[in-house]
Amino acid sequence: MKENNQQYEGMYIFNATLSEDARKKALEKVTAGITGRGGEVQKVHDQGRRKLAYEIRGSREGYYYLVYFTSATSKLAEVWKEYQLNEDLLRFMTVRADEVKENLEFKKLPE
Repeated sequence: MKENNQQYEGMYIFNATLSEDARKKALEKVTAGITGRGGEVQKVHDQGRRKLAYEIRGSREGYYYLVYFTSATSKLAEVWKEYQLNEDLLRFMTVRADEVKENLEFKKLPE
């Protein structure tokens, strides 16, 4: 029986000290982990370099990517184990998504 793929949204924060080339390779490693297990990357939003809310492994800044992808739910645990071995990846979070956002819009915070 074939398992249905679900739609997910993943937020990935990479070490800000990486060069542009190293950052691209680190992101390719993340997306290859998804596609290598039968998933499909639909959209990647480059959010740029941002300040972290708190220090993570000595870093105060990180490079953010938001990735929309489909994957079988049973394959996510394998992908997460691979993420934990990636030294360039400071943090990641995966949530189920209803739709792929073509443009990201943020509300202004009250001052």
